Amino acid sequence: MKKRNVAIAIRYRADIDKVPRIIAKGKGVVATNIISQAEKSDIYINKDDNLANKLYNLEIGSEIPVDFYEAIASILVFVYEIDEKKGKNEKT
Repeated sequence: MKKRNVAIAIRYRADIDKVPRIIAKGKGVVATNIISQAEKSDIYINKDDNLANKLYNLEIGSEIPVDFYEAIASILVFVYEIDEKKGKNEKT
């Protein structure tokens, strides 16, 4: 596994969150641990270092700013499609 300098964990649950939020962030060893936990939990990892570095300036618990909606939305759509293929999304 390539070590990354920065890792950001984002949560978005349509039934709870108005917009995606930062739920964890870290550099160095902490970043490595965030990535390791995501891998163990079969959580998609987007490897956009530029986006991660920009989001790192936000506080944990912060909503994603409007400037990042397009980038985050494209990631969420991709994750949703992956989950659909794996049968992880509930059908309503």
